Amino acid sequence: MSQPTSTPAAVKFAYWVPNVSGGLVVSTIPQRTDWSLDYNQKLAQTAEKAGFEYALTQIRFTAGYGAEYQHESVSFSQALLHATTQLKVIAAILPGPWNPTVVAKQIATIDHISSGRIAINLVSGWFKGEFQAIGEPWLEHDERYRRTHEFIQALKGIWTQDNFTFKGDFYRFNNYTLSPKPVQKPHPEVFQGGSSRAARDNAASVSDWYFTNGNTPDKLKEQIDDIQAKAAKNGHKVRIGVNAFVIARDTEEEAKAVLADIIKHAHVEAVHAFGDAVKQAGKASPEGEGNWAKSTFEDLVQYNDGFRTNLIGTPQQIAERIVALKAIGVDLVLTGFLHFIEEVEYFGQKVLPLVRALEAAQAQKQSEPALEAVA
Repeated sequence: MSQPTSTPAAVKFAYWVPNVSGGLVVSTIPQRTDWSLDYNQKLAQTAEKAGFEYALTQIRFTAGYGAEYQHESVSFSQALLHATTQLKVIAAILPGPWNPTVVAKQIATIDHISSGRIAINLVSGWFKGEFQAIGEPWLEHDERYRRTHEFIQALKGIWTQDNFTFKGDFYRFNNYTLSPKPVQKPHPEVFQGGSSRAARDNAASVSDWYFTNGNTPDKLKEQIDDIQAKAAKNGHKVRIGVNAFVIARDTEEEAKAVLADIIKHAHVEAVHAFGDAVKQAGKASPEGEGNWAKSTFEDLVQYNDGFRTNLIGTPQQIAERIVALKAIGVDLVLTGFLHFIEEVEYFGQKVLPLVRALEAAQAQKQSEPALEAVA
């Protein structure tokens, strides 16, 4: 007798925290988005009410590409947690400036304060000028990911073991015991991004979540299939998040007009400078590619290729595209918006209910054959 199939988990939603100035597009178009704490706490409360599960803070140490001002990610994440009750905040961490010991202690404490609502995103580093400005050594591409690999191994060891000992090339621990350990078991979630071979290999072995830049469904599926095949060989499980800039409007024409206006007002010098920096970083990888290898000028106006995911249109169109992303293995959609508070609210009212209805309809359809077999 056949058993009913399990229902796939609902796709989750996160948003980029605008804790740096300039919003999420490298454009001079007016944005009703602000980098201040007051604005961001209101945004976090709006997102929580709208149905978002996660918020992702950004890490910048220097100005550039429209981000003249930057709040530090871990401190800012804690402030957002104080303003909310359910939202989980993902704090961006940059190996080099941070040591696993400090991060393990910081995050364990915040985990207790927030009742288990903190996570981290390990950013291996792509901006050489930033490392030079703060006096940090700049490692070659694959060495940066090898350091991240050790960083995650060390973190998880510290969070889960007593008398932790680790002998790596970058980090060493001798019978170290962290107390208290985090509330979350086995440990707070670890996110990591990148599109290079080294990034995918790292995600497939030690990361809990893998973030990828925006792309077409076909290209995303290639990445996801590659990562999941490698993870299976490693006996590891990893979930997938994809970046998307959302322009949801009552009509498709309105949404496309907003996109055209953002690109029309692109900060040309900043976009080119950003493009040069990230493509140079990608070329440093052994395969000569990275997150932004095939990004056009228009793509780079949203600095994580968010336009390419094409969540631009009516609520129905966007909901259908989100469910299609879920079908190829996407577990979480990381969103950016032009005018954050009002657009997050609109997304929660108009888009998210359609996503849940489509998911429910698909689950019902998938269960019908199984139920017939049981009968």
